[in-house]
Amino acid sequence: MSESNGKGAAAAQSQAGADGTSAPSQDILLDVQHLTKRFAADTNFFGKATSYVQAVDDVSFQIRKGEAFGLVGESGCGKTTVGKMLVNLLKPTSGKIVFDGKELTAMKPAERKQYCKDIQLIFQDPYASLNPRMRIGDIIAEPIITNNILPKDQVEDRVNELLERVGLANYMRNRYPHEFSGGQRQRVGIARALAVNPKLIVCDEPVSALDVSIQAQVLNLLDELKEQFGLTYLFIAHGLNVVKHVSDRVGVMYLGKMMEIAPKNALYADPLSPYTQALLSAIPSVDPAAKKERIILEGDVPSPIDPPPGCRFASRCFAKVNGCDEIMPPLVEVKPDHCVACHRYDKGGPGTAVI
Repeated sequence: MSESNGKGAAAAQSQAGADGTSAPSQDILLDVQHLTKRFAADTNFFGKATSYVQAVDDVSFQIRKGEAFGLVGESGCGKTTVGKMLVNLLKPTSGKIVFDGKELTAMKPAERKQYCKDIQLIFQDPYASLNPRMRIGDIIAEPIITNNILPKDQVEDRVNELLERVGLANYMRNRYPHEFSGGQRQRVGIARALAVNPKLIVCDEPVSALDVSIQAQVLNLLDELKEQFGLTYLFIAHGLNVVKHVSDRVGVMYLGKMMEIAPKNALYADPLSPYTQALLSAIPSVDPAAKKERIILEGDVPSPIDPPPGCRFASRCFAKVNGCDEIMPPLVEVKPDHCVACHRYDKGGPGTAVI
C-alpha cells in the first residue's frame, strides 16, 4: 500500500469511528485504533530481532456500552492477542486503546494498573486458570481484597452472592479446583471476573475446552449475567455458531487483519467478505432437508512472518479482483453499521483502488 493511500484510509477510519461507523462517542466503552502487535521470530548473535511475526496488524474496532462484541477467526489470526493487550498482559507495538474516554496505551504502568479491575478476563482453559492450592472461596475473594473493593468483614457475603449468581452452592467455597468439573471451574472463573465489578469482560474462548452440553450452559449463564448486570463483553471464539448465541455485533479476523464487522443478524444473513462467507458455509445445518453449498478454500495460508502486501486472504480467495494482490483494502462502511475490507466494494467499482 502506498503511503498516501494508507494515510487516506487511516483518516477515513478516524472520521467514521474506529470500526467505520458513526456511533455517538458517549455510547463507546472501548475504542481500539490501529492496534498492532509484533513478536520477534528470529534474532541475530547479539539478540536483536531480524524478523517478526505480525500477530495483529492495524486492527480497529469499537465496543459500545452494554453490548457483546464477538471476535472470530481461525487459529493464529490474532484474536487472543487482541484480548491480552486489552487486559494489559501484552504491550501493543503501536496503536491506541481508549477505554471509557481514557487512552490506556499512553499511561504509565502505575496509572494503567488502576484500570485493570475495569477490564477482566475469563480464560480459555478452566483446568489451568485456577490455583490448585487455593480453595474456591479464596480464589474469588482474592481480587476483591487486592483491589480493596469491600471491607474484609463483607468479603465472605460477596463471595457467597457471586457463587449463587453463577449457579454454585455456598458450601462449595471450601472445595479445591480438582473437586469440580470443567463447567463448574469455568463458573468459578466467571465469578472471579465479576468480583471486582468490571465494565468490560474479555471472554477468551471460554467454552472451547468444554463438552457441547456444558458449552450451552455456560453460554446461557453469560447471557443471563449480561442482562442482570448490564455487562459489556468481548467474546473471542473460533466458530461463528458459538458467537451467534452471545454477541450483538461480530468482527471477523484473518491473519492479523480485521476483515468484516457487522451486527450479528446482518452478518449471518448477508456476509460481504469472501472469508466470512467461507466460514459461514462450514457451519453444519440442523435441517437435513436444507441444501447448503460448502465453499472449499484452496491455496496456502500466507506466513505471518512475511505477509503479502495486498489482502491477506487473496491467496485463498474465490472472488479476487484487480488490486487484491497489491493493496490491502481498508475497512470501510458499505451498509449501515456493516464494514468490510474487500476490493469488491471499492468506491469506483471492484478493483479500482489505486496502488
